[in-house]
Amino acid sequence: MQSPAPCLNLPDPDATSRFGAVVSEVLNRGDVLLLEGQIGAGKTHFARALIQHRLAAQGLHEDVPSPTFTLVQTYEADCEIWHADLYRLSHPDELFELGLESAFETAICLIEWPDRLGSNAPKNALTLSFELVDEGRSRRVCLSGNIALADRIRERWNG
Repeated sequence: MQSPAPCLNLPDPDATSRFGAVVSEVLNRGDVLLLEGQIGAGKTHFARALIQHRLAAQGLHEDVPSPTFTLVQTYEADCEIWHADLYRLSHPDELFELGLESAFETAICLIEWPDRLGSNAPKNALTLSFELVDEGRSRRVCLSGNIALADRIRERWNG
């Protein structure tokens, strides 16, 4: 189900971290976030904050590197979390080798550069489109796609 793209302003890196923490609290197994935006728009910063917050809620602390070179990093919190950076994929068929399709159903998945998924993007995914604003001093994130998940996030963020 598609929704209009409500946008949230993230005036500084701390706001992006807080947003990641808030989102981590509403995600469930099988939720997929497609993280779009140019390099430096805050995708990895957001994903790192989300994962660290989810791990900390379980009393766990782990370094959360960018998966640019490994393509996928996985974490065990209360459920499995997959963080994928698909920038280096050259064809959507390479997804099968990564095991992402089954993770879409069983884990929380954060996918950077989701355009590389082609037609394999899950229909229930929520797209977060990050963009630099105010001459790069702040960010805006627009949510589209999964209406129910977008509403849960907005409620928690505004609440």
